[in-house]
Amino acid sequence: MEGDITARMGNLVIQIGILLFVVRFFGFLAKKVRISSVLGELIAGVVIGPYALGAIPLPGFPSGIFSLNPVSLAVTPELYGFSTVASVILLFASGLETDLALFLRYSLAGGVIGLGGVVASFLLGDIAGMMLFGCGIMDVRCLFLGIMSTATSVGITARILSDKKKMDSPEGVTILASAVFDDVLGIILLAVVMGIVAALSFEGGQVSIDGVKILLIAARAFGIWLVFTAAGLLFSKKIAKFLKIFKHSYDFSICALGIALLLGGFFEKQGLAMIIGAYITGLSLSATDIAAIIQERIHGLYKFFVPLFFAVMGMMVNMRELMSKDVLMFGAFYTVLAVVAKVVGCGLPALGFGFNLKGALRIGCGMIPRGEVALIIAGIGLTAGILDEQMFGVVILMTLVTTLFAPPLISASLSINGKGTKKETRSTDNVAFTWDFGSDEIADLVIDIFLKDLRSEGFYVQMMNISDGISQARKDGISLSITETESVVKIETSAEDSGFVKNAMYEVLIRLGNLVQNLKENYVPEKINFFDQSEVSRTSSDILKLFTPDAVSVDLKGTTKEQILQEMVMLLANSGAVRNWETVLADVRERENIMSTGMQHGVAFPHGKSDAVTHTCVALGISRNGVDFDSLDGEKCKVFVMIVSPKKTSSPHMLLLSSMSYILRDEKNVEEILKCPDAKSLFEKIKKFAARKNNS
Repeated sequence: MEGDITARMGNLVIQIGILLFVVRFFGFLAKKVRISSVLGELIAGVVIGPYALGAIPLPGFPSGIFSLNPVSLAVTPELYGFSTVASVILLFASGLETDLALFLRYSLAGGVIGLGGVVASFLLGDIAGMMLFGCGIMDVRCLFLGIMSTATSVGITARILSDKKKMDSPEGVTILASAVFDDVLGIILLAVVMGIVAALSFEGGQVSIDGVKILLIAARAFGIWLVFTAAGLLFSKKIAKFLKIFKHSYDFSICALGIALLLGGFFEKQGLAMIIGAYITGLSLSATDIAAIIQERIHGLYKFFVPLFFAVMGMMVNMRELMSKDVLMFGAFYTVLAVVAKVVGCGLPALGFGFNLKGALRIGCGMIPRGEVALIIAGIGLTAGILDEQMFGVVILMTLVTTLFAPPLISASLSINGKGTKKETRSTDNVAFTWDFGSDEIADLVIDIFLKDLRSEGFYVQMMNISDGISQARKDGISLSITETESVVKIETSAEDSGFVKNAMYEVLIRLGNLVQNLKENYVPEKINFFDQSEVSRTSSDILKLFTPDAVSVDLKGTTKEQILQEMVMLLANSGAVRNWETVLADVRERENIMSTGMQHGVAFPHGKSDAVTHTCVALGISRNGVDFDSLDGEKCKVFVMIVSPKKTSSPHMLLLSSMSYILRDEKNVEEILKCPDAKSLFEKIKKFAARKNNS
């Protein structure tokens, strides 16, 4: 027995190891063709599952690495256990991402539109089941087909809205609010259906039960959901306060997930799905000041577990059944109904809330994509024996098609000229403050000091992707959205917190001004001995990869500083990294205006950071006669090294600048460089000096 367990655990870790690589590869491919990575992960499971490559015999695996489990599910119980934990993490994260303020603010419009989409989807899905099975509307198989059609995957829509700059449009806000209601109503329906499934186990497995019992079961399931949701929202701040006892953000984030697991287990014991408990936990914490931090801290777990879930769902797809004529025909019919249900069910109510036909169409199309929740519900139905492999394949087909075809439909609807509302709309609930500091560096410094002050005030600050320039800060009821775009800083908050933002920024600017004044009085750049021979500089052999022969010249024609800068930028463009040479020139000139980069011994290092380059690039040039470059020693500059790096991505800018200055502060090296007859010999000489430095 012990040996059997050891072998099973060994197989499990090998399976997970393989899955981690495969799902990321397929997810990467999916992103390359601009479709959801979820589809890539799902397809990865299909490809290496027990109905495909996973069943191929290999040494040590006579039945294949992912052999078919003949007892119950297609995969092993251990692997399915991992996917179950993943589903809890997924729904916990979904609850955390729920914008409760948006939910309440647009509760009427979002509620009615979301309800319309859910009702239409549920009814059409249920009717499709009735037509297929020839049974009543309350047959549990029909109920499952109905509920699987309701859940919208708004992540795809949100990404398109963001790309189209429509996130804050009336349609965008309404779609997001409706999606919240869609999720909540879907969870309620799942609770009711799972209650019916639990009752069936006590009824000898009969397919349907009478209406009175169904009403009682529905009331009980809804009651449990309502009590726990209300309690969670009511005591959310107390729950957050309890979690903060664990001090470190990683600790209280893991404990928050622990609550989701406990509540999920309780719901499962009550005959309801554990994902309901996980969602309620996330929803309860979504309005607290630690919600963003928990999202950030569990992101690693999310990236590990959730792709495994989608892969396992794909592994349970029997390709032979999926490609059968009956499944394809019914799957196509079911998918069409799912699309029509959202477009009509959400679009028609939207007409009653100030939207015209264009706006209603955009909202309806935005609610089409299905995804995570539909797959989880399908998995529950399969494990409970309610759905067979054919019906599971139908749901997979519907998910694939709606996820693939929804983006072009949404984009097309958003591209229709004209506003989507009957009247002009404007929002006055939030206020935005904008400051243009005239310089990226100053804006960066202001943001750094501002965020540091917020942390010292007890705010939880979530740093988003550096390339986005977005941060979020929350404490109790205060929420700030901070955006930095080049030299412009924008802070959005509620009107009642506008005074706090203005006072906080005022203090930051006062302190920054004082720091700049002290810097001017006590620090003079000209006094730095830039070419101090006693100093040593670190470098990396990787910087050699940044040099290209095409960006080297030994015969610069310019006779003025401006001409040399322009000539060097044009030389830099030969590296293939320059998107717009005029923007690069302006950015380099801006840095040059602060202080000349002409150093000593006839060497200059014009450099800067620019959004018009894709990666760090270098140009080398020699002016035989020399050019007045306002150098530190007053001599004309003959050797020019231009370095330009992206503004918002990490790059070895300072390392490269330091390395080149170390090489060129040696007058003998400069003399050798000036003797180079052509670009090729100059390029080889620089490589030789850099290699010699690495070996020293």
